[in-house]
Amino acid sequence: MTLQYLAGFGNSHVTEALPGALPEGRNSPQKCPYGLYAEQLSGTAFTAPRQTNRRSWTYRIRPGVAHLPFEPYQGAAQWLSEYGHGPVTPNQLRWSPLPYPEGEVDFVDGMLTYGGSGQPEAHIGVGIHLYAATRSMQDRFFYNADGEMLVVPQEGRLRFETEMGILEVEPLEIAVLPRGVRYRVVLPDGKARGYVLENYGPALRLPELGPIGSNGLANARDFLAPAAWYEDVEGDFELIAKFTGGFWRASIGHSPLDVVGWHGTHYPYKYDLRRFNVIGSISFDHPDPSIFTVLTSPTDTAGIANMDFAVFAPRILAMENTFRPPWYHRNIASEFMGLIQGVYDAKAEGFAPGGASLHNSFTGHGPDAETFAKASEADTSKPDYLRDTMAFMFETRNVIRPTTQALELPQLQNDYYACWQGLQKFFNPNQP
Repeated sequence: MTLQYLAGFGNSHVTEALPGALPEGRNSPQKCPYGLYAEQLSGTAFTAPRQTNRRSWTYRIRPGVAHLPFEPYQGAAQWLSEYGHGPVTPNQLRWSPLPYPEGEVDFVDGMLTYGGSGQPEAHIGVGIHLYAATRSMQDRFFYNADGEMLVVPQEGRLRFETEMGILEVEPLEIAVLPRGVRYRVVLPDGKARGYVLENYGPALRLPELGPIGSNGLANARDFLAPAAWYEDVEGDFELIAKFTGGFWRASIGHSPLDVVGWHGTHYPYKYDLRRFNVIGSISFDHPDPSIFTVLTSPTDTAGIANMDFAVFAPRILAMENTFRPPWYHRNIASEFMGLIQGVYDAKAEGFAPGGASLHNSFTGHGPDAETFAKASEADTSKPDYLRDTMAFMFETRNVIRPTTQALELPQLQNDYYACWQGLQKFFNPNQP
């Protein structure tokens, strides 16, 4: 099957799998074409400003209400939305890659929460998870009412078969699944692992470019939404919901992926990180890492994000007389990093693809001793070509509270602090 995509971020897309499935001239006619039901899916308040309003009209075989009552679901035991109370360790934290589980585990049950902040019902904060799955979702579907999900595959492809259409993503691509959209996850390669940012705050959007101008970073045209696709299948299925931090299941006698046509602005989408247009210095020093922002979830305070998603893509470093790796820093924001492939230029070893690190608010971090020594003596008259690398960062204004289960993982590197212990004293008051 050849997948079809619709280009453009934030566009109001119009798509139908059967000709004439979308009513002309009105959203909810007395009778819809093909005997379909009209149903609106609203991701924001009805009165949200036009430029931020997220809603789509769907025309489906059965309305979304057609299922049995929900009851508590006991799976997804390691997917948490409570991050504890009391003091949080200020130590730098780093984990080795998450191993695959034994046996057959799908995308939902294979989610493990590393940390987060805020509360889903308050629409504030984030949840940060890693997934490791060994089975496609079988006879089950899922939706998240708590937040939209930014999925960053690290190993293995994911096929999101959603009610709006199909998205297939591979490592070096990302997918965003909005609140409320129903889908199942198929593993074309038999297993997959990666990272998930669960955004409880305002929907992700492109950052403003300011003095950069009208071009650069992630271009709107490179974001792809799925074209309409549907299945008309009856059977014994279950619908899994995440709501107020809990999980629920309901029996449903048909596939909910039965939208024959839709139009609007609330839909899943994908983006290829290799298309990110990196902006940087061509003289000396280098800009703040905010220059690598792909998507942002804003707050009511201008310039302060609920979370930013930044990517450290292949690039050329040409700054002369400059320490080229990221500088040592302590900042108010909290940073969770992951590595998709290659090496990260601020670390010599220990930060492997599939691994993760957490540097919380005002926790010092930066290059390890080996990287510092190498960069301090490098010939900066020649450019550095950073190839075959892709790291990313989930950054938030809030403290990221690591979960107890993450702190007890055998993958937690208890000697992470040692990478900075080799930093020597070079100070000499008699030699400027």
